[in-house]
Amino acid sequence: MRITTAQFTAGSKADREIHFEVEQFYYEEAELLDDGRFTDWLDLLDDDLDYWMPTRTNRLRRQQSLSIASRGEAAYYEETKESLTWRIRRFDSGMAWAEDPPSRTRHLVTNVVVHHVDPADQPGFTTDDLLARSAFLVYRNRLEREENVFAGQRTDVLRRSGDRLRVARRTILLDQNILQAKNISTFF
Repeated sequence: MRITTAQFTAGSKADREIHFEVEQFYYEEAELLDDGRFTDWLDLLDDDLDYWMPTRTNRLRRQQSLSIASRGEAAYYEETKESLTWRIRRFDSGMAWAEDPPSRTRHLVTNVVVHHVDPADQPGFTTDDLLARSAFLVYRNRLEREENVFAGQRTDVLRRSGDRLRVARRTILLDQNILQAKNISTFF
């Protein structure tokens, strides 16, 4: 049984049932990405998606607030659902040479923490929506000798659409500040 909106407190921790639902959502997402089912993965994304992965730099402790690029500065990804759809169509067209042959990936998701959105912090969202943070490790293997490991965190705003969750906002923050990968065509 779902709790009504009036019972959710802005910023409060989600109950076990909702936390479990979010974890299962992330496991399904990881499976779709690892199986290369990108069109199905798109169904987990809301139409007004904001998918952003800023760059980061090494800074002295007193300058840590400057270590992550701001909006409008350099980013690995600054995408919408429409632009991600275009990328996936390109994969399927055979014109994405960085992914031909395709990479093999393994997405591991852990340390999931879920709260109800505080609308004061997330304008346009309600306490029905969820703020979820998770840690990830993505292993990528391509060709014979190309291996990459990406580690970091994601902060998502998840919106309920009918009986399922969808990602409305995703901010991806890699722990690496210099990528050793020859390309970055992996979704996180």
